[in-house]
Amino acid sequence: QVQLVESGGGLVQPGGSLRLSCAASGSMFSRYTMGWYRQAPGKQRELVAAITAGGNTNYADSVKGRLTISRDNAKNTVYLQMNSLKPEDTAVYYCNARWLDYNDWGQGTQVTVSS
Repeated sequence: QVQLVESGGGLVQPGGSLRLSCAASGSMFSRYTMGWYRQAPGKQRELVAAITAGGNTNYADSVKGRLTISRDNAKNTVYLQMNSLKPEDTAVYYCNARWLDYNDWGQGTQVTVSS
C-alpha cells in the first residue's frame, strides 16, 4: 500500500504564499494521477488541482492563476504552490493518488489564511 505524506501547511496572512508537498512511497508514482483536494468546515471535499502522469493539469476555477500543481517523479513528490492566498482558501488539504482502480489519500494538512 502506498503512503502519502503531506507537509507545508500552516498559518499565513491574506495575500501570502505556501507550498504544500506530498511524498509518496513505492515505485509506481510516475503512473499516478496526483491531485490536491480540500475540505473546509461544514463543506464537502473538493478538487483543487490535479496532474496526470503525462503532466496535464486541471484546476478548480476558484484557484486558477493563484495555485500551481507540479510533480517530481524522481522524488516521488507532488507540490501545490499557493500564491495570493485568500481567507476562503482555509481548509484541510489532502493529497490523492489514483491509477486504474487504485485510489488513496494522505492524512491532510491544515492551511489557515487569516490576519
